[in-house]
Amino acid sequence: MEQQHVDVLVIGAGISGISAACHVLRDNPGASVVVLERRARVGGTWDLFRYPGIRSDSDMSTFGFGFRPWRQARILAGGADIRQYVEDAAADGGVLERIRFGRRAVSADFSHADGRWTVDVEDETTGGRESYSAGYLVGATGYYDYDEPYRPEFPGEADYRGTLVHPQHWPEGLDHTGKRVIVIGSGATAITLLPAMAGSAASVTMLQRSPTYILALPEVDPVTAVLQKLRAPARLTHKIARTRNIALQRGSYAFCRKYPRLARKLLLGLVRARAGKNVDMRHFSPRYKPWDQRLCVVPGGDLFKVLKSGKAAIATDRIDTFTADGIRLKSGKELKADIVVTATGLSVRLLGGMALSVDGSPVDVTNRVLYKAVLLEGVPNMSLVIGYTNASWTLKADLAADYTARLLDHMRRHGHDIATPVATEADRSEFSVMGEALTSGYIARADKVMPRQGTRDPWRLWNNYYRDRAMLRGAPIEDAPLRFAKAGPSGADTAAGTQEPTRAA
Repeated sequence: MEQQHVDVLVIGAGISGISAACHVLRDNPGASVVVLERRARVGGTWDLFRYPGIRSDSDMSTFGFGFRPWRQARILAGGADIRQYVEDAAADGGVLERIRFGRRAVSADFSHADGRWTVDVEDETTGGRESYSAGYLVGATGYYDYDEPYRPEFPGEADYRGTLVHPQHWPEGLDHTGKRVIVIGSGATAITLLPAMAGSAASVTMLQRSPTYILALPEVDPVTAVLQKLRAPARLTHKIARTRNIALQRGSYAFCRKYPRLARKLLLGLVRARAGKNVDMRHFSPRYKPWDQRLCVVPGGDLFKVLKSGKAAIATDRIDTFTADGIRLKSGKELKADIVVTATGLSVRLLGGMALSVDGSPVDVTNRVLYKAVLLEGVPNMSLVIGYTNASWTLKADLAADYTARLLDHMRRHGHDIATPVATEADRSEFSVMGEALTSGYIARADKVMPRQGTRDPWRLWNNYYRDRAMLRGAPIEDAPLRFAKAGPSGADTAAGTQEPTRAA
């Protein structure tokens, strides 16, 4: 099998992968870069999800790339617009022609003797196999399982005679006009589907086991709108909006964590003001504290508008069983439905399921910690991009991409072939990088597949943009835990202590 060699191989052509490739090419213009993508188009998550109303749940000034202005005044953007934005960034950054579509990375092994990765790839359009070698590998697949969503089995669902659908696999051409719809769930997807379907459906009911904190945002960013009206340069407008919204995100999160009772009172007060005096606050009053789970945002209060109009409703109850015509609740009430949408969440899978090894020895990612939240302990020449859970994903993806580009430039200038972060047992905690911060269902499920949380810098993930920016952009590349070496047998010796660690007790 013929093998293609590149300096940098990026796995994934979503937001993280395009950011990584653009940064690497900008700072290392002579580097050869290839991006592998399973799907047929750029966009990742924004090409996968096609359900009605699909949109961002973060403001676009921070969810967009730092290097490319988001030129619309809308705060939350639709999925199709985001996908096009990512593709345009890839085209302008010289990345689009470097993407190999329909490719699934099956396994990757790093050789210290050669100082490079060998990646086994399946061409899913033909079923054939390809081989790539790369000096550096970037895992930019996110952490969602694109094949199988999280889908609990409900009692009696085999008896249901209507249409059952999960948002991750939305059927093309599904017509909900005049239909009775139940959306099971209370997260961002359910809250998006409700107003999107309410206009043409006979009825739409969001069936939730427990409520979620909801915050209404304006549809249009007023500052951006004013600056655009004044014909301010797009990059200046983007920078002002981005700087302000990063501060607002960080400030609101810190406030909620420090003053949870006051934050809860304020959030519920805003809901009551939006939903009207007749609202049953039971549907909007979570049992947990603000930011124990991610807040859900709604543009222009669209959710509250359809609830007040009577076009949509919320039921807070548990499912007793599906029936032939709908769902019977624990309270005894039965909800009739022609379509049931199981917006029950996502399954988690790191690196798109790609098997990882070093010198032929398998790497158990769940026993490793992350160096500066980017490099995987004991794994040479690899960046793993994991975005924020308490802010816009792209903020962290951009920082990780920027650090990767700086690291590659440093290695080239100093003649290094290999860079390996080395941790000790004292650096590793029992928590995953996500499991200690939030309590959402997919966060809890991620504990089984994600790296461990570190106990101290530079291994601890703080989920703090300002702290990460100083560490990834401001701090020097040279650092004691990061070992550099030349290719050859001695390369493995330089990274002493990188053997498979044991999980902390």
